[in-house]
Amino acid sequence: MKAKVGIVGYRGYSGVELVRILARHPGVETCLLEHREETGPASPILHAEPPECLPCDPQVVHAEGLAVVFLATPPEVSMKLAPPMLDAGARVVDLSGAFRLRTPANYLAWYKETHTQPELLTQAAYGLPEFYRDQIPGARLVANPGCYPTAANLAIRPLLEAGVIDRGAGIVCDAKSGVSGAGRKPTLKTSFCEVTENFSAYSILRHRHVPEVLQVSGLEEGEFSFTAQLLPLDRGILETIYFRARGVGSAEDLLAIYEKRYAGEPFVRLYEAGHVPDLHAVAHTNFCDIGVTLDARTGRAVVVSAIDNLVKGAAGQAIQNMNLLLGYPETEGLR
Repeated sequence: MKAKVGIVGYRGYSGVELVRILARHPGVETCLLEHREETGPASPILHAEPPECLPCDPQVVHAEGLAVVFLATPPEVSMKLAPPMLDAGARVVDLSGAFRLRTPANYLAWYKETHTQPELLTQAAYGLPEFYRDQIPGARLVANPGCYPTAANLAIRPLLEAGVIDRGAGIVCDAKSGVSGAGRKPTLKTSFCEVTENFSAYSILRHRHVPEVLQVSGLEEGEFSFTAQLLPLDRGILETIYFRARGVGSAEDLLAIYEKRYAGEPFVRLYEAGHVPDLHAVAHTNFCDIGVTLDARTGRAVVVSAIDNLVKGAAGQAIQNMNLLLGYPETEGLR
């Protein structure tokens, strides 16, 4: 039998991506859960029947026997909806930042809001399978990682674990994202006339994704400089990460660390030394592509990490987590 799953927030960019990917997943039946007063159809899916639309009500979730509920909603909405969905017997994969951080104080510091469900922070598994795969299958609540931290941590953490980064010299992450990363709700900053023919930095030194990088990598805030920038594109994230290497003599040495750490990982692709990915390589895929260059004379190293912010950075990784929760092959529906 197919597992039945529900999507809340199916009109947003990540929600639409969930609908599209799940339409080709052989192991699930998808329904849409309406949590707003206004109603309307989801984006049409070619060659697929439109999913059933139901009220976002715990009694409905329980009666329908939903195995997983995806929350593609803002953090404050996720905090409101997660407890009743869990009480109704569903497991929850939350795509917002509501449950990614470990303490209410950290959430308040970076999100500038009081966390209304602090007891769930320690219960949520952080859904980056490449590092936390063992914690996900038994979880009731999975906090899907942010798009920027996904690309950053997959690039940085293996090198930190190997001790080949001079942490005293700091790490600089120059991150660029397509406009869909800002969500579907219209704002002046994301309007066509502001974005097109333009390139801008935002949330300098205070981006709310920074604590996820620190939490997963083990870096201290003073060791990590992160700047997010808005590209006039619809999707994709490319991060150029600069650091001083130590104890290695070539890009091949750094690549060997990645090869060992990611051996057998289905969604991490490594480039030959001196070659780096671009956004075209990862668009509409659940891959994170990584390339590395090193100047052995000076120790300057550059890693380029690229993902699709709506897939590996959101919906695709959420489905990767769902597969782990339900015991499906991790790649099901994603390759």
